[in-house]
Amino acid sequence: MRPGQGLTVVPALLLVATTAVWGWTFVVVKEAVRHYPVLSFLGLRFALAAVVLWLVVTASRLKAMRTRTGLAIGAVLAAAYLLQTLGLQRTTISNTGLITGLFLVFTPLLDRLLFGVPTMPRVWAAVALAFAGTALLTGGAPGGLHPGDLLVLGGSVGFALHITLLSRYAARGPLPLAAWQMTAAGLLLTAGSLAARAPLLPMPAGVPAALLITGVFASALAFWVQTYAQQRLEATRAAIIISMEPAFTVAFAFWLAGERLRLLQAAGALLILVALLSSELWERRPQVASGSSTWTAARLR
Repeated sequence: MRPGQGLTVVPALLLVATTAVWGWTFVVVKEAVRHYPVLSFLGLRFALAAVVLWLVVTASRLKAMRTRTGLAIGAVLAAAYLLQTLGLQRTTISNTGLITGLFLVFTPLLDRLLFGVPTMPRVWAAVALAFAGTALLTGGAPGGLHPGDLLVLGGSVGFALHITLLSRYAARGPLPLAAWQMTAAGLLLTAGSLAARAPLLPMPAGVPAALLITGVFASALAFWVQTYAQQRLEATRAAIIISMEPAFTVAFAFWLAGERLRLLQAAGALLILVALLSSELWERRPQVASGSSTWTAARLR
């Protein structure tokens, strides 16, 4: 039995719930940024998240540990959001969704490159299934090359790096680590909005409520939960779970915004679910003990 086996069910379920929150708030964000700059929204969203988490840290009387690590990981997260946002302005939504989905491929590659964590063939199969599902959800093949595609690709690498780093460094102090992440992201994205001369005020009606929802639930709570969950989840496994986000986004768009659910999108969501379930079932399959296996040698999250 692998160390930590049987102790990852709750973190995995919490991360699934987090992706559901992200999927739900996508509908909220889409409406809010229709008449408000995206960078300004993101900067204020993460700044609010930082305030909320530091209030919790203070109330819990925890030490503000992991400062450099948290700021570095938060900077990676901010860069990923910034590159994705800048790329979205120069390419199509379908290209953005599909290229961002490449974080599924980049995560195991970065985990191997940076930390020497091997990826089993069955995990690659689950990654391929999840990416195929993402492709169906976002409209299939890219609709031609666009100037922003390379920026979105950089954002995808950033999201993969964020997942990889969390699985490596979230072992101690997930709450302070999440607070420092939100601090770095809030400062950098707000600075980016000011550099781009994107106004913070005035705010159209509906934006303050959207900031409150996304800042508290989709940022402070969600990234705290993700940091906590990735104490026990390997980076690639976490990436497969996070790939559920577009499926939840489509589902909530159907339920809340009245958007039409196409057959290909339903098939894509099913593929991602199959990838997730196969990954979870393999994780719980007993392994034959043979000295020091690659699973045992790898750092368990």
